[in-house]
Amino acid sequence: MATLIENKKVRFNYEIMEEFEAGVELTGSEVKSLRYKKASLEGAYISVRGGEAFLLGATIAPYQPKNIDKSYDKERPRKLLLTKKEIGILSGHEQKRGLTIVPISLYNKGRNLKLRIAVVRGKKKFDKRETIKKRDTERELRRSLKYE
Repeated sequence: MATLIENKKVRFNYEIMEEFEAGVELTGSEVKSLRYKKASLEGAYISVRGGEAFLLGATIAPYQPKNIDKSYDKERPRKLLLTKKEIGILSGHEQKRGLTIVPISLYNKGRNLKLRIAVVRGKKKFDKRETIKKRDTERELRRSLKYE
């Protein structure tokens, strides 16, 4: 299970409530591009419309830029492959105030590409400061243990 692309800011900016694993409907050149890590999940989010979930705002660069269809849209909405039960849960969370659904990472699972998504709540500024302080103290502790 090799992680291809990761949204590193998610764990800092949001408090993760619940995680899901979803398949993504992609074209062949998009799969090749993802395997070469030519994509970004920064600013991407999940929206549930009409009983289907879509990945919006994710950028997948063309695999061969000079040999691509003129109508290729690198930020097109991509359908997520989830069960009806999971889509129902996600749509319920999406309706709640203060919750959003964001992608965490895109990875290989066997031959398939999977997207790890999470229902999240935004952190306040003091929560972010607390996270930074905790990270710094852990780093100092590791350094002190390393040199002893």
